[in-house]
Amino acid sequence: MPTVQLLVNALALGAAYALVALGFVLVLNAAGAVNFAHGDMVMLGGVAAVAASTLLAAGGLRLPGIVLLPLVVIVSGLVGLVVAAVGFWPLRDRPPAAMFVATIALAAVFEQSATAFFGPEPRAAPAVWDGAPIIIGGIALGRQPLALILVAGLALAGVYALLERTQIGRRFRAVAQDREMARALGLRATRLIVGAFALAGGLAGLAGALLGHHFFVNAGQGPAYMLKAYIATAIGGWGSVPGALVGALLIALFETLVSAALSAVWAQALLYLSLLAILLLRPQGLFGEAVGRRA
Repeated sequence: MPTVQLLVNALALGAAYALVALGFVLVLNAAGAVNFAHGDMVMLGGVAAVAASTLLAAGGLRLPGIVLLPLVVIVSGLVGLVVAAVGFWPLRDRPPAAMFVATIALAAVFEQSATAFFGPEPRAAPAVWDGAPIIIGGIALGRQPLALILVAGLALAGVYALLERTQIGRRFRAVAQDREMARALGLRATRLIVGAFALAGGLAGLAGALLGHHFFVNAGQGPAYMLKAYIATAIGGWGSVPGALVGALLIALFETLVSAALSAVWAQALLYLSLLAILLLRPQGLFGEAVGRRA
């Protein structure tokens, strides 16, 4: 495969992984604890895309994948609210370990529920932009990777604008920085944290729908996505949003360029070796805060 095609595929994959990592870090910063159900929220986004496409096709209506994305985001946002209602709200004054256990249990519930209703066999989510490749300068570029870059890029830009350019974003950043001080200043910290869960759910679902065409969708893939979010966060810096995005892109580069140059097995091995090297030389990550700030 030509280098340009590999780079486009790497950028597309990195953009989708960035959605996963961004949602993970938003909840990490807001709640001060890891949401271990995040990977399964990505999986449920893919399930929602497949289910919506199948139901519409049964009624004789075939819609392109991009039309289904808003529905997937809404459903996934509601899943995020469920995670907040079960895994955060009743445990908001407990130690972070309580949320760890609760979200691990939720992840198991999501996986088993998806297996029961969706079945164990993998299925392909609808393509966001289907059709023949686009020829640019004699190089054939797939429509799906280009659409994935565009959609994920717009979503990431939208979240950036929300966090950096709006009053809600400033309030959220205040809560993430110091929840107790934010409450003392009159901010409704708990509502903002629940909103972070909903936003993270929407981003996870969008990523699941985008990735579901390339990797297919199956009920057991949640832990793999969770691991990628965790690695991206560790590489970039625990709690750093820009770092998580860079970490996601690095994972995608290993899975495409390194995999094409060597093999998928070597790509995974070198990725983990690189992670270990980063943690040894710079424990706080590439863009990280002081070690120990986050639980």
